[in-house]
Amino acid sequence: MSYGHSARRTATFIIIVCAIVVVLGYGLFEGRKLIEGPQISIKTPSNGSATSSNAVVISGTAENISFLTINDAPAYTDESGHFSVILSPPPGYNVFTVRGVDRFGRRSSKQVVFTVVNYCPITS
Repeated sequence: MSYGHSARRTATFIIIVCAIVVVLGYGLFEGRKLIEGPQISIKTPSNGSATSSNAVVISGTAENISFLTINDAPAYTDESGHFSVILSPPPGYNVFTVRGVDRFGRRSSKQVVFTVVNYCPITS
């Protein structure tokens, strides 16, 4: 009888340990975004690109943020974390910095560099 009781205790112990591992693993999986902090990705314009347009769209995604800025001006995201701002940068070399802060005060930033070329056509 002792053998059956011991096997049952071992099986119960294994089931409990497996349940704890599953619950902890799921908790870490769901909490990974809190652990990672703010995540910023810039989609447009491409880093190092050039444009002759007066209006430049800076867009991308920001996850796990509570506050977002583009060159220190507030920017806003939709429910999916997408942001899009139309700016009119001066001709020449431009650097724009997108910064995000999460609710725990952790910070993240990404930069995009592009050139605005001001073509002056020659008329005869």
